[in-house]
Amino acid sequence: MIQSESQITVRYAETDMMGVVYHGSYLPWFEVGRTALLKQHGLPYRDLEAQGYFLPVLEVNVKYLRPALYDDTLRIVSTMTEKPILRIRLNYQVLRSDVLLATAQTVHAFIDREGRPVRPPRAFAEKMDQLFPMV
Repeated sequence: MIQSESQITVRYAETDMMGVVYHGSYLPWFEVGRTALLKQHGLPYRDLEAQGYFLPVLEVNVKYLRPALYDDTLRIVSTMTEKPILRIRLNYQVLRSDVLLATAQTVHAFIDREGRPVRPPRAFAEKMDQLFPMV
């Protein structure tokens, strides 16, 4: 398992008239968490793109438990629990202090510049082998 944490401060533009975060505002936060996780583990997304690889979202599932509010400081905990082969599955937790506000999962696949599904680059696969050693 690999994990990273990112901090977000809720902007006014991410809320509705009541100061409650709009449900769609969570998706960019997951992107922040996802790219931070990859970067912190030696796989910056920018490098993948430079090599011609992209990771579109295939699935997203969010469970909203409590509202996030304007000016809250939130932690986005991003976790990869299994070694990716063709698809990357990530789990997220959105917390205000220790209060769990939302959980989510995203699934991604590697594609090339033409949008065709491809295997991940060798360097990515080798890094995943290091991060997820066989037991």
